[in-house]
Amino acid sequence: MRLKDKKIVSLVHHEFEDLELWYPILRLREEGAVIHLAGEKAKETYIGKYGVPAESHFAFGDINPDEYDALLVPGGWAPDKLRRFPEVIALVQHMEENKKPIGQICHAGWVLISAKILQGKKVTSTPGIRDDMENAGAYWLDEPVVVDGHLVSSRRPPDLPEYVKAFVEVLAGNNK
Repeated sequence: MRLKDKKIVSLVHHEFEDLELWYPILRLREEGAVIHLAGEKAKETYIGKYGVPAESHFAFGDINPDEYDALLVPGGWAPDKLRRFPEVIALVQHMEENKKPIGQICHAGWVLISAKILQGKKVTSTPGIRDDMENAGAYWLDEPVVVDGHLVSSRRPPDLPEYVKAFVEVLAGNNK
């Protein structure tokens, strides 16, 4: 239980990639972390691309980022919606400014692009948004997981085991 007493907020909106939301949540809970889901509305049920539901605990605006140790942004089509909320952008920027771990996979890079935090960072994502990531100033690598300080990025569902393992290591402080 390496992550006992760690609190993580995960963003959620309709058409999230089911595995990219739930696999990290379940693995991080196994490590002892507390995970809260934040959506556009509190207590709202959001449906993933393949029909798996997820109920938000809080609305984006209800989240105090100082109370959390890390942020997860799942992929799917949800990131295109998530990046439109000023509260989400402010949350990502706060985590970046405070060097708290940020995990992003697949299309989640869109949220980080909109938060303008990728300049000079090494990242990966689904190859479909490679140009977007590079145009935001990132150095894109075609690898299952890329760790650049507190930022952990991954490409897609087959990379989830490596992604979550790396995220746990960063959150546990073992990425030095």
